[in-house]
Amino acid sequence: MSSDQVMRDMMANLPVPEFESTPWASPPPLSEATVAIVTSAGLHRADQERFEGRGDTSYRMLDRGDRELILGHWSSNFDRAAYVSDHNVVYPIDRLEELAVDGTIGAVAPRHVAFAGNQPDTVSEVRLDTGPAAAAELRADGVDIAILTPV
Repeated sequence: MSSDQVMRDMMANLPVPEFESTPWASPPPLSEATVAIVTSAGLHRADQERFEGRGDTSYRMLDRGDRELILGHWSSNFDRAAYVSDHNVVYPIDRLEELAVDGTIGAVAPRHVAFAGNQPDTVSEVRLDTGPAAAAELRADGVDIAILTPV
């Protein structure tokens, strides 16, 4: 069996968390919204601590101008060639800048968030601790909308 099939089988059988209620947010119109990226590519700057192995639930804040980012994603199933040729594959910051210039979005957030994608099955610490902490930092920056780029 291929490693790709093993991963597909594993993901198909992971439990999905259920919530008692669904929070609802009403962002401003897209043309007025400040947009941030939240990626699970494990991106970080050279001066930031690297993500550890499986189960690192921490996050890194990335400044809007950061472009020399290190891809900390470990999966053997992830082909890094596309990222090496164009970081927008996992971190579409240049596309957001273009959308802001043409007025499609109101503004690009001053900071963005990177998590490592190799999380524990329950993702409970991200759901209950580091996820809300990262969201609070984005809200403090005036972010209205987050684009999620799972890697």
